[in-house]
Amino acid sequence: MTNKELADIMYPNVNKTIEDYELIYPERNLKEGAVVSRFAPSPTGFVHMGSLLTAFIENKFPKDTEGVFYLRIEDTDQKRSVENGIQGIVNDLNNFNIEISEGVISEDKQIGNYGPYIQSERKEIYETFAKYLVENDLAYPCFCSPEELEEIREVQEKKKERIGYYGRFAVCRNISNEEKAKKIKNKEAYVLRIKSRGDFEKKVPVNDLVRGKIEFPQNDIDHILIKNDGIPVYHFAHVIDDHLMRTTHVLRGEEWMPSTPLHIELFNMFGFKIPKYAHLGLVMKIDEDGSRRKLSKRKDPEAAVSYYHEKGIPVEAVKLYLMTIANSNFESWYDANPGKTIDDFKLDFKKMSVSGSLYDLEKLLNISKNYISKLSALEVYQNLYNWAKEFDLDFMNLIEKYKDFTISVLNIEREQKKPRKDYASYSEIKKQVWYMYDELFFNEELNYEFDKINDINEINKILDIYVKKIDINDDKETWFNKIKETCNELGYASDMKEYKAAPENYKGNVADISNVIRVALTTKAMTPDLYEIMKLFGLKRIEQRFNKIKEN
Repeated sequence: MTNKELADIMYPNVNKTIEDYELIYPERNLKEGAVVSRFAPSPTGFVHMGSLLTAFIENKFPKDTEGVFYLRIEDTDQKRSVENGIQGIVNDLNNFNIEISEGVISEDKQIGNYGPYIQSERKEIYETFAKYLVENDLAYPCFCSPEELEEIREVQEKKKERIGYYGRFAVCRNISNEEKAKKIKNKEAYVLRIKSRGDFEKKVPVNDLVRGKIEFPQNDIDHILIKNDGIPVYHFAHVIDDHLMRTTHVLRGEEWMPSTPLHIELFNMFGFKIPKYAHLGLVMKIDEDGSRRKLSKRKDPEAAVSYYHEKGIPVEAVKLYLMTIANSNFESWYDANPGKTIDDFKLDFKKMSVSGSLYDLEKLLNISKNYISKLSALEVYQNLYNWAKEFDLDFMNLIEKYKDFTISVLNIEREQKKPRKDYASYSEIKKQVWYMYDELFFNEELNYEFDKINDINEINKILDIYVKKIDINDDKETWFNKIKETCNELGYASDMKEYKAAPENYKGNVADISNVIRVALTTKAMTPDLYEIMKLFGLKRIEQRFNKIKEN
């Protein structure tokens, strides 16, 4: 029996050839040097930070070169797929403004001329290419049971030989075509394996865009290409999909590096052009004991990109942080080009870390603080409103009711050479400004942070004297002089130098008096500029808050 006859028995419904698919999916009409890359996740859960970094890089290179970025869903492992997994991936990418120009754009919609972009919908294509391999004696059906494979492994372990299905251990490789056909007709379960031509003692060079030239032993293992349920494994689907979708650059995690010789062998078997590979270092985290480990979906809440959306950390801040991970020279470039954006920066494979990147949440939050501090108060309000609309409707209604007031609150110490950097996320803002709203202030059980002056009688005396001096139209210098006047009337030092020279002569100093006023109005010992807060409150509200102290 010929290989072609065996292939016809194995794939009787295949009526196309690989040449047909070459015509269906022609070379893309792009300018020279244009990058075609893909984000190809499995719908097994949320997108994590490592995947987001990969997607961000895969999206950036096509942008820089007028190429194509597409989303492909690799759902060949149906057991691990989760409900709404595809839509979750699309939503996560959308939340981070990673534009999908081709491929899967929703659970039930795909765009582009190189689909289907969901692997479970490409079975006919995979079977065509599998049939080609069988016809050309480059693949064969393997009927070994799990028990038989385990026996082979035990023998290999006992003899301290390499583990795998190869050489003399590949027992189904040399079964005659007649015997294979008989087993198939008897409906014996089988997988399709590559009939490897590799020699483990020889090397295959890989020109990795991040790591340079690397040599691996040639693949000589007859890996499974299609499982007994007819679904291809990643190795087989990757080669076919990336060829037909005309992917020029395959960016993936370094854990896939050992598989590259197998992929190269498959590309060569089909006579396909091998794409350029870039294996990205893992995103690492330092544990409490100081050890480094991979950022974990299970252990680290910040591993999920939904964490940043829920916290209200600006997308642009996350992207700025990802860029610092992606290229070692980005920070210095960004500092030297304050008027430019990420889009103006060109990624460079040579500037990517070989050893992986250390995930630093504190650094991300600092970047976020810097980013938010440079926005206008109106921009912060709009972003805060959008966040609250999804995660805190009560606060959304409050800031909508007091829109102009809220914008003024957010503008405190913003329009100056060195703006305040209070907010790392939009979810933090309510916790920091809640006292500005009477609906929250007068309906809370308050904890006043009085410090050096904490006697209630002394506090009330200070407030009674000071409230008579307040004129909401005073400039800042006059305002502060009235606080000094209050100090002098009550035996507190209005001049800090005098206080430091002879503290025993005074009950306290102007900072202590200011603190009483600040805490009485806000409950907090640390706030933005007190003068600006009082201007926004107005005299009536100030008097109400001073009176609340007396009620307590």
